[in-house]
This record gives sequence, structure tokens and C-alpha cells, in this order.
Amino acid sequence: MADVIGSVLYSKEEIEKRAEEIGKQITEDYKGEKVILVGILRGAVMWMSDVMKNVDLDMTIDFMAVSSYGSSKKSSGIVKINKDLDTNIEDQNVIIVEDIVDSGITLNYLVGYLESRGAKSIKICSLLNKQCNRKVDLNATYIGFEVDDLFIIGYGLDFDQRYRNLPYISYLEDEED
Repeated sequence: MADVIGSVLYSKEEIEKRAEEIGKQITEDYKGEKVILVGILRGAVMWMSDVMKNVDLDMTIDFMAVSSYGSSKKSSGIVKINKDLDTNIEDQNVIIVEDIVDSGITLNYLVGYLESRGAKSIKICSLLNKQCNRKVDLNATYIGFEVDDLFIIGYGLDFDQRYRNLPYISYLEDEED
């Protein structure tokens, strides 16, 4: 079966407008403090870039690479850290920037992992939230958009490393649908 790209759920303009709103909220929430944005590679790169352009604070960035999907459409539930932080986060305000909160398993693991490294605070900023698939009690502070139970692609989100470059959010549908 070939994958077919569905309709546009959120346009580039809608995403950029939401990133501006969230960047301003982060600026207000952390006024007078320093923050570290931790982007989760590879899916969050485009979203993180848009958000950080709108944060007016003393800020640094770092990246982590984690996996729980491989080339499947379903999470394995096993989180593997492929690239760890280069930055010391002890006593720092950390905002994890993610592409999508789905089951919550990966982010729940990461929050615990970063807490164990002495972060002052940890919040989550996610482009998308798929509440219907949540397997753990996890809430993101900054959410771009809610999405239904679809396999989301575009704007950094992929299926088997494809479709990340779409300038909008869409989904995969099977040709037979």
C-alpha cells in the first residue's frame, strides 16, 4: 500500500502565528530568568526555530535525540537516547520542545531523566497534542494545536524520515481509504 498525503490540517501561517503567541507567553512566564530550550531531534527542529525567534529572554538551546518509533507507525514504548545534552541543566529552567505529544511515554521518560539531572523547572512546549492516545498522565504547558487520532506528518514530523519538509501539518492516509 502506498502512503497518500491527506488534507492540510494547519498551514505554515497558522503555525508561525501560534509560535509567536507561545514565544511571547514563554517570555512573560520567565521574565527576568534564563531558559534552556531542549529540542527533541529531528521532528521539533522547525517548530523550535519558530518558537525561539519569539522568545525575548536570556536563552540557550541544546538538543536531544530519542527514539521509540523506528520505521513503524506505532511507538515501541521503549525509549532510547541517541544523543544526550551537551549543556549542564542543574538549577536551570528547561523547556522541552517537541513536535507531538502522543502516548506521552517518551516525554514522561525525558521529564524524569532531566529532573534527575537537577533542573530547576521543566516544562513542555509541543507543536501538537494528540490527547486521545495518552498512555501516561502528562500535560504540556505550551501547546500549538490539538490533533485527532491520525498519523501526522509535515513541519518536521515524519514517517520513516519522509515528509518532514512539508511546510504545513497533514496526515497519512492509505490509498484504499
